[in-house]
Amino acid sequence: MPQASPRGTYLQVSESLRQKIEAGEITEALPSQAALMGAYDVSRSTIERALAALKADGVIESVQGAGWFVVGTGDRRPLVERVTDLLRGGEVKVGDRFPTERELCERFGASRTAVRSAIAQMEGQGLIGKGAGRGREVLTLPTGRETQTA
Repeated sequence: MPQASPRGTYLQVSESLRQKIEAGEITEALPSQAALMGAYDVSRSTIERALAALKADGVIESVQGAGWFVVGTGDRRPLVERVTDLLRGGEVKVGDRFPTERELCERFGASRTAVRSAIAQMEGQGLIGKGAGRGREVLTLPTGRETQTA
């Protein structure tokens, strides 16, 4: 982003994001704040102001633990429920390696903090735990509403 007007930089970012949404380049979840900071080469506060401006205009909405979404789109369930769905989907079985924090961040477009919170909840429910080495493994598969306690 050109830095000609520091006060207006967030408006330039918000306008760029608005254009991407209108053009269909962003159709559901927005990239993470960290990704936006890198893409626009601006600070977190600039990104936060840009997102707040789009939210005020009714273009996007924030979902705690899930990120920012174009209004009317996306999976609004808490991140822990969406991550637990990985275990329900039949992709993994007991004893398999569980995806890393980085893999989950990329897959769900969520912050590392949100992913760590979801992992902690799943560990607390006994679904996943420390595996051999530094990774995590699937300890048991969900049977019902394990994620509803969060």
